[in-house]
Amino acid sequence: MSINWKGVMPAVTTKFTNDDTLDLKMFEVNIKAQLNAGVHGIVLGGTLGEASTLSDDEKRTLTRTTVQLVNNHVPVLINIAEQTTKGAIEAAQKAEEGGAKGLMMLPPMRYKSGDRETVEYFKAVAKNTSLPIMVYNNPVDYKIEVTLDMFEELLKCDNIEAVKESTRDISNVTRIKNRFGNRLKIMTGVDTLALESLLMGADGWIAGLVCAFPKETVAIYELQKAGRIQEALEIYRWFLPLLELDINPKLVQNIKLAEVATGIGTENVRAPRLPLIGEERKHVLSVIETGLKNRPTLPDYKSLAI
Repeated sequence: MSINWKGVMPAVTTKFTNDDTLDLKMFEVNIKAQLNAGVHGIVLGGTLGEASTLSDDEKRTLTRTTVQLVNNHVPVLINIAEQTTKGAIEAAQKAEEGGAKGLMMLPPMRYKSGDRETVEYFKAVAKNTSLPIMVYNNPVDYKIEVTLDMFEELLKCDNIEAVKESTRDISNVTRIKNRFGNRLKIMTGVDTLALESLLMGADGWIAGLVCAFPKETVAIYELQKAGRIQEALEIYRWFLPLLELDINPKLVQNIKLAEVATGIGTENVRAPRLPLIGEERKHVLSVIETGLKNRPTLPDYKSLAI
């Protein structure tokens, strides 16, 4: 199996009914909106997908459902965020059985593993699955950094192919390119640094606000790739206040409110998360309403896709 690590891959939200079960009907509405916008992959079970609250059966249902919906048009990836190496291997094998085409993989959860332990964790999973792996490198939120020296060792595994670069250091894109060339593909993972990272050479964007604004997100990617930087920049400048909703502890609630506003989601979250209230809610709604009032007219960005 192989993945073309490029373009926009939404880290989709998980939709819930009022009774706290999977809302597969609204999930389908959102996935179809993503596909219609021209996304290049779908990532399940990340932070935005409320992965820590999902049962194993729910993850498997989401994987199978998404595989059916995309019908081989784009790859489906699932996030691996486990506490044990054994659990991570089992999760990877179940993802493969469910039809996923790739893995986004975090270092061990809860335990702050050392460099050697982190490397061995990733390598153990890589050796027990045929799926291509994107290492999720987010030391800001998850407190473990995968350094370039660690990647030097990890890239001995042929199916470790990409990094979700979320260190918040844009110069890391250049460091990776200088050291590994195209051997390690780079998917930027921070919405508020996305265009900057793409212009520095990142191959694609694992995006958050794409869940509510799929066309605008893909347009930015396609325009910058085609060299129409000023047009991409104008959309990005409009988008930035909305993108900032992603770099917040309440990113799930924020983005689900945005999905409601654009008609492709609901506000339902799974406890312990609760919907926003009070001034916090007013602020987020104000950002969303301002964005909608000034929503840009997009060029025919799909014609630029190669």
